Parts: sequence; structure tokens; C-alpha cells
Amino acid sequence: MCFKISIKDSNKDIHNSKILLMTNPNINAYIEKNKERFLDELFELLRIPSVSADVAFKNDVIKTAAVIKEKLIAAGAEKVEICETAGYPIVYGEKIIDPKLPTVLVYGHYDVQPADPIELWTSGPFEPVIKDGKIYARGACDDKGQMYMHVKAFELMMQTNSLPCNVKFMIEGEEEVGSTNLGLFVKANKEKLKADVIVISDTGIIANDIPSITVGLRGLCYVEVEVTGPNRDLHSGLYGGAVANPINILCEMIAKMKDDKGHIAIPGFYDDVEILSSEERAEMAKAPFDLEKYKKALDLSDIHGEAGFSTNERNSIRPTLDVNGIWGGYQGEGAKTVIASKAYAKISMRLVPHQNSDKITKLFSDYFNSIAPKSVKVKVTPHHGGEPVVTPSTTAAYKAASMAMETTFGKKPVPVRSGGSIPIVAMFKSELNLDSVLMGFGLDSDAIHSPNEHYGVFNFFKGIETIPYFFKNFTELSK
Repeated sequence: MCFKISIKDSNKDIHNSKILLMTNPNINAYIEKNKERFLDELFELLRIPSVSADVAFKNDVIKTAAVIKEKLIAAGAEKVEICETAGYPIVYGEKIIDPKLPTVLVYGHYDVQPADPIELWTSGPFEPVIKDGKIYARGACDDKGQMYMHVKAFELMMQTNSLPCNVKFMIEGEEEVGSTNLGLFVKANKEKLKADVIVISDTGIIANDIPSITVGLRGLCYVEVEVTGPNRDLHSGLYGGAVANPINILCEMIAKMKDDKGHIAIPGFYDDVEILSSEERAEMAKAPFDLEKYKKALDLSDIHGEAGFSTNERNSIRPTLDVNGIWGGYQGEGAKTVIASKAYAKISMRLVPHQNSDKITKLFSDYFNSIAPKSVKVKVTPHHGGEPVVTPSTTAAYKAASMAMETTFGKKPVPVRSGGSIPIVAMFKSELNLDSVLMGFGLDSDAIHSPNEHYGVFNFFKGIETIPYFFKNFTELSK
């Protein structure tokens, strides 16, 4: 299916991009010529339900890796291969034009979050459509759309004979489930992955007219808890009030995780938290933010969070604890008077610099067990985790990204810390000794991980336009 999307009929932001600082007409001419094809190819990827968390989609995840291999070869990459792992494969490719030149390692992921709850989507999660200048589909922003910008930018540089340095691609299929096998792959392939910098587009910008570069990410600790009461489901009339109800008790235990100030109650949780100075917090406060628009966009009457911190501080420089899912007992139609034998919850904690995911997992487990009454048994199962990271903004790579965004957006980007987590960034630093440049183009409003995820057509093409300037700037600054 072809989508005849011209600059003028997508949205006003795309139209406005015409008047920004465009110093290389070849870039814009190539994008304009191939605009429909680029969208068609992205839609092909978005139609494949590559949900890594659900084994029912195993064949689809593997199929996506094969499609990406084909696209890299078509774009001009060499030594393209599907690298098998104990889980889902990693797609690798490269183009080495001169070993003496710098090498950029591009990381991205092709797996996506589950689409549930599907009934809340206004269109099929794997039936991509463009509405109001936005591409609606699971993975449109996170991360197929952003990953594919790099493939198309690479094609552009190859076809216009403007690739200024070497490039390697490493596209994985397990980011949404913790990237366990990526770490093993990296450790076993350090020579293959040798580079000068890693560039990642799995983050966002403040707004389409306020570019930004992410310089900090929170870490992650994710656990599943199980509370068991009686050895079977019981009649709530015959046993109610006489035995422990695991659902009631789980809710009471979760309530003890925070105090009335929004402060996490786990002993030792804040021991290693980085405390920013008043000067650093004042600098953060300069980033544009409209609280009323924020509340309106989320249909909130008021904000909520840890006392003593602003909204932007709460979702970037402070740790969190959130219940991501809770279940147990009867959930079907009508009524069933039952005391469930078990209750469950999935809980995530976002971590800030100096906190360690393994340490926090143990602190959580110890606390959860300590507050459980003797009438139930509890079990804590750790899932994936990752470490927080702050990336330097003084390197040649950061400057190259900043200059590239200033060229295409017409404004110097703002350095920001993100509340999200990309655990592999810290791993890349420890295993490859490489810093990452987090040059994403998504928006907070793109509904990633939620129903109706979307990605602006403007943002997709702005990324393709900007990336070649990053390569050019990085090559020149690395001399």
C-alpha cells in the first residue's frame, strides 16, 4: 500500500521544516523522492507483531529479524548476518569504507511491547495508519520507527555518496524483555563491535520545535510477587473472615511501600541516591514545561508524587516504585463469591545514578517478606533490571549530535535527563568502553507501551534528515 504523503498534507511541522537550516540539498531531495517508499517499508515492519514477551509471537519476531536483514542489505550494508542467541536473534551489518576513519555503531531493537488492551486501540495495533500526521501502530515510535530512520539515513548516504565514516548496525529483538542475550553477545563479540561511539534513537525530544538530547537515563528493577493463602480457592461465605485473603493482604502490603509523602518506605532504598545541587536543579528547571498542558494531556485534575520535587524532577532524577499489574481471584462475567488462593503483582522500580539494581532487588525482597503476615506465604521473582546512566555532554559525539539537530531544527538542542530506562547503555560502557549518544526523535505524547502508540511523520523524516549530519560532524570533530 502506498501513502501519498507530501510535506504540506501531513502537518504544519513538516511544512515548517522546509524553512529550517538545510545545508545539504542532496539529503532533502533524496528524502522527498523516496518519501512514499520509506513509509511503505516502515509499514511492512509495523505489520509484523514482533512481541518478544509472548511466545505466541515467536515466529513473527524471527520474521522481523529476517526483514531487517533484507533492508540492511538493500541499503548497502555488508557482512549482514542474523546472529543467533539463546533467545531472539541479533541482526548485524556493517560498511567499512576506511579502517582509519571513525566507526559509528548504531543500536536499535525490533521487538515491541504487547498491544494489550487491544480494545482501547482506535485502529489495529498491527495495522498501521496515518492520522493527523502521525503513524499509529505498536512499535511506530518504540523502536521500529526510530530504528528504521538509521537504516534509511544510511541508504541515503550510500546513494548520495556521502557516507563520511564507517558504520556498524546491531539491531536486537529482546530489548522489551531485558536484553539478556545482548549482553552475552556483546561480551563474545568485542572485536566485531569495535567502534568509536554508539548512537541510539530510542528516546525523544521535548517538542517538535524544541529539540533535545537525552543525557541521563534511570535504571530499572522489575519483580513479580506472589502471595499465597489457603491451598485452594474458598467459598467466601463459609471461610470469609476466618482465613487470610491473599488479595486483601497483597493490597495492604503494597500500601506499605510508600508513605503519605510519596516516599518509598523500603529501608535503605535511598542510601545511594544521587542528590543534585540546588544549582543543578535550577538548570533543569530552565527546560520548557507547561504543567497545565501536561495535566490536560493526561486528563488529570492534579499531579501526584514525592513531596519536595517538581514534576520534571520526579520523573527523571528521583527513583520510583510502581505497580504495573495486579491480579487474582475471579475476573469473569457476573459474580463468584470466592477467596482466591493466590494473588499476584508486577512491580517496577526506576533507579537513579549510584543505585544498583541487584542491591535494590534484595532490599525489596527483604522488605516484602518482612511485612508479610504469618497467615500467608510470599514469593518474590526478579525479572530484568538495568543500571542508571549519565552520558557526557562534552564529547565530540555529543557535540556532533547537537550540531546536527541545530542544523535541521534551527535551534540548539537542550540536554535533558529522561525518566525511562535503556539498561544496555551502561552495559555498552562497561563492556565496550563506549559512550552512547541518545539522539531520539519521539515525543512524550507518543503513547509508547500504551494503546494507540504513534510516531509523527515529521519526526520520522526529521530523524532521517538529521542522522547524516551527525555522521558528518562526528567524522570532522574526530580528526
